[in-house]
Amino acid sequence: MENAASSEVEKSGKTITTIIYALYAVSFLVGISAIVAIVMNYVKKDDVAGTFLESHFRWQIRTFWFGLLWCVVGGLTFVFIIGWFVLIANAIWFIYRIVKGWLNLNDNKAMYLS
Repeated sequence: MENAASSEVEKSGKTITTIIYALYAVSFLVGISAIVAIVMNYVKKDDVAGTFLESHFRWQIRTFWFGLLWCVVGGLTFVFIIGWFVLIANAIWFIYRIVKGWLNLNDNKAMYLS
C-alpha cells in the first residue's frame, strides 16, 4: 500500500513539474507566468523532497533566478551594445534549460546541479 501512495505522490509531483516547465516556456509571451512558476516551485518544493523531482525543482529555481539576474544585467546595459548580446544569450540559455529539463523529466531522469 505504501508503494502505491508514493507512486501517486510522484505522479502528482511530475504533473506539477510539467506545469511549471510549461509556465516558464509561456513566460516568453506572458512574463507573469514565470512569477507564478517560481511561487509554485517554492510552495510545492517539500512535496517532491526525496524524489528525482527535487532536482528538477532546484533546476527550475536556479533557472529563474539566474535568468532574472542576467535579464537585469542585460537591461541595465541595453543602451550599450553589450546588453543586447547579454539578453540574447540569456534567452538562448533559458530556452536550453527549459528544454533540457523537460526532456529529462519525460525520461524520468534527475537533473544535474548546474
